[in-house]
Amino acid sequence: MLKKRQMRFVEALAEAGCTSPVSRQELISVCEDSGIYTVPPSWITQDPERAYARGLYNVPELDSVSPKETPAPAPAAVAAPQGAVESVTSNAALTMGMTGGERATLVPPAFDGYVSWGHFSDVEKIVRSRQFYPIFITGLSGNGKTLMVEQVCAKLKRECYRVNITRQTDEDDLLGGFRLINGNTVWVDGPVVSAMKNGGVLLLDEVDLGGANLMCLQPVLEGKGVFLKKIGQWVTPSDGFTVFATANTKGKGSDDGRFVGTGVMNEAMLDRFPVTFEQPYPTRATEKKILKKAGLEDVDFCDHLTAWSETVRKGFYAGAVDEIISTRRLVDIVNAYAIFGCKEKSINLCLARFDDETKSSFMSLYEKIDADLRSEDESTESTENDESGKCPF
Repeated sequence: MLKKRQMRFVEALAEAGCTSPVSRQELISVCEDSGIYTVPPSWITQDPERAYARGLYNVPELDSVSPKETPAPAPAAVAAPQGAVESVTSNAALTMGMTGGERATLVPPAFDGYVSWGHFSDVEKIVRSRQFYPIFITGLSGNGKTLMVEQVCAKLKRECYRVNITRQTDEDDLLGGFRLINGNTVWVDGPVVSAMKNGGVLLLDEVDLGGANLMCLQPVLEGKGVFLKKIGQWVTPSDGFTVFATANTKGKGSDDGRFVGTGVMNEAMLDRFPVTFEQPYPTRATEKKILKKAGLEDVDFCDHLTAWSETVRKGFYAGAVDEIISTRRLVDIVNAYAIFGCKEKSINLCLARFDDETKSSFMSLYEKIDADLRSEDESTESTENDESGKCPF
């Protein structure tokens, strides 16, 4: 039981917005402002049971005079002097791997060239409902899984906390940890906790690349909240919080070696996603819209590219070829064409990532679809690029 003077000091700490554990600098500031003590009281600083870390002290009595959970407008710093708190807040987006320094940047920018298709309307309904409903989205690379979630958030003006998962991603990266800022050790919320507190959309990108450390997300995926054991704080999700996970596999690994680094995910974790969306490549008609939105005005070139990608994919699904032309690859060709103005060069440059045999076979297939490829390039390309007037590649 605290004495009256001690309780008055605890109340002053609470009024100053302090939470347990408190820093020595916070104690000094409250002493100066309240006048209750001239220096940090020894019943806090000299009590071994209150020692939390260097310069940090447990004051559990704060729980009885202040709310146990205060919504934070950005990733919060616990037990830091005012200057350190401002530093963490101003760099919150960078701490989470986002661009920009303000919370508003967490709403993805709208992409003018985006074409909604596939599960876009389903994802939009989920996000719009503001219900907690974790979704696992799987599909081959370059078919717009991540972009779909981001553009739904952009349309609905919702914050999207994108976390790119790797084998090294651990609890500290996801939930938060102690950071040294301005000479003080402070707690900084991770992107998962920030999304929960702010009612944002958590996007776990390439989740099948993660390891056993992702199991710290089990209570999060249940929608019950999470206990931050390092600071003794229980965080419950705010209204609107939900989780999307994208992956190139269904969490069972990649037998053909196409997606190196992916592993077999824990079945208990996979089972916490009630729904799985299988994202295919778009239809040829949709892909034409995508290429036109990307800036391709040549109708014939657009038609040839989509016919080519469709043929390659059919061969891939039938086991005739080991590589595939993704929608992302087609957009890359369109962007290259906008720069170089040469179809053959643009295609060759964007096929260069494949081995020589695959590159040659893909190019030969395109030439069969677009029989006028070379003659068109020769007639439109300026002779200043090559003395023969042919498009160099």
